[in-house]
Amino acid sequence: MRDGIDSDDAYDEEALGPSKTRLKKEMHARQALGERLTELSNKQLAQIPVEDEGLLRAIHETRNINSRSARRRHLQYIGKLMRDIDPAPIEEALDRLFQPARKANEKFHALERLRDETLGAGLDGVELVLAKYPEADRQQLRHLLLQHQRERERQQPPAASRKLFRYLRELSEAAG
Repeated sequence: MRDGIDSDDAYDEEALGPSKTRLKKEMHARQALGERLTELSNKQLAQIPVEDEGLLRAIHETRNINSRSARRRHLQYIGKLMRDIDPAPIEEALDRLFQPARKANEKFHALERLRDETLGAGLDGVELVLAKYPEADRQQLRHLLLQHQRERERQQPPAASRKLFRYLRELSEAAG
């Protein structure tokens, strides 16, 4: 105990409140959330639960600002307005809004990885595809892999690689 202050209480975050660093991080996170809102179309913005009219007006105004420094100041203003708003419903709505695109992107990358693994395995790559898509045409896969090998030997553009990707996408869409 020093100067009548218990040392454990002096550093207790609950007694002192959140740290300045934590408050600053929250402020920047809300400003970034506000910036994401300014990038939405009117149709997308209508799907986000923003009840504060002043915030909506500020979001719409930001779209018309061309000056970089003025835009930065306006985004800080939006961050200030966002301090009084619970960000959780807005973040959930944004996640729901962009979830289909994110899933499509993940599916695309998975197909690219499968194509690359198949091409890297050579003729054994046929089995990789058949393990994932049993309805695949073994002969067509074998033909595409042989064509890919010939293209690499002749240093030609990777047409077979693109054909294989299209075929894998067809298989994926047929599988659901």
